[in-house]
Amino acid sequence: MRFEATVGGATPIVNLSRELLMGERIASIRGILNGTSNFILHRMKEEGHPFSQALKEAQEIGIAEKDPSYDIEGVDSACKAAILANAIFGLDRTYGEVKRVGITGVTEEAVSLAAEEKKVIRLIAEVSSNRLEVSPRLVPMGHPLSIGGTLNIVQIQTDLAGEITVAGRGAGKLETASAILSDLVALKKADSPRTRKRL
Repeated sequence: MRFEATVGGATPIVNLSRELLMGERIASIRGILNGTSNFILHRMKEEGHPFSQALKEAQEIGIAEKDPSYDIEGVDSACKAAILANAIFGLDRTYGEVKRVGITGVTEEAVSLAAEEKKVIRLIAEVSSNRLEVSPRLVPMGHPLSIGGTLNIVQIQTDLAGEITVAGRGAGKLETASAILSDLVALKKADSPRTRKRL
């Protein structure tokens, strides 16, 4: 079974790590795995909106659900972090084992203070063999993880290739279809007579 679409939508995190980087030892993966939370934090910084107003805007334009709790409380990111822990690091973790803090406690003042230090607040998931956490963190402006909008982004730390960063759309009908299609094509290729003969 393949499941690329479960983490990052069209952003190829799972297949990239398991197949293209199979010769690497991956030390850690960290990044933004929830576009809704990222949009809210970005709007709070760019427009000076309070959390409630940024959330309302996200709901009005269809980015956030009517009940946005899974996104803003870090549940969605924690589920994806557990999937990565199991798929990439060979662990056997559940969502409940992820240390989780959402963004509901992020205030205008915190965003403003971060900006004064040339930093932004982002909901970052960190996954490694000994760390499984989702929490708001300070990120320097200009750093890849300071990305705004609804994009997902991850940094994969490897032993030979160093740090590899991949970003893309994390949700949406076409994005999900892209990931599913990629998995279906890979399954079809693996089941072809030529491939079976090689194996």
